[in-house]
Amino acid sequence: MQGAAKCTLRLDISRAFCPSSVRSCRAVNRVNGSVSSRRYSVLPPPHDKEEKDMLDSMMRVDHAGEYGANRIYAGQMAVLGRTQTGPLIQHMWDQEKMHLERFNEILGEHRVRPTLLLPLWNIAGFALGACTALLGKEGAMACTVAVEESISEHYNSQIRTLMEADPERYTELLQLIKEFRDDEIEHHDTGLEHDAESVPGYFLLKTAIQAGCKAAIYISQRI
Repeated sequence: MQGAAKCTLRLDISRAFCPSSVRSCRAVNRVNGSVSSRRYSVLPPPHDKEEKDMLDSMMRVDHAGEYGANRIYAGQMAVLGRTQTGPLIQHMWDQEKMHLERFNEILGEHRVRPTLLLPLWNIAGFALGACTALLGKEGAMACTVAVEESISEHYNSQIRTLMEADPERYTELLQLIKEFRDDEIEHHDTGLEHDAESVPGYFLLKTAIQAGCKAAIYISQRI
């Protein structure tokens, strides 16, 4: 009965906050990854309220970040999906779908409330992806570089926090975050390899996007 309740809660979170294009990630499996096949918890039972609040905040903001990334790629695909760049964007989006699905499961299992601003990130993420894609492949790749660099730096910050606290206690969570961090770095490098820096106003665009990412991270940790 408890297992059925957990599944129902996870499904409710997905239905409430994820559009159908994101919920389809349930059909996505990573061939060479082990994380997606795990169904047990990556979070240790918290010792006290302070630790629970820390872990809840981490999972809330990570879920929000992956949700936003999914919406960005959805916006890019809406513009460039039928071009030669479409398969490349789809590949990165498929990995982000898997990330989001894993965080959906963790939030449901541990009854962590998602950020209240998911509806805003839904619209803002899609708009950012679509608007930068209207600049062409280079614009979409510049957006990818900016966002993925911000997310990978955020994951690195969490890794340092957990390593300083108790690496043995957080072994499973560290493995998960490191794997997702490596995917974000791969996406960042892919963007650079596909002419991100050639879009007019690259550094201005990158700076503006990353400022938005930092604000979103700050807010999603707290609300």
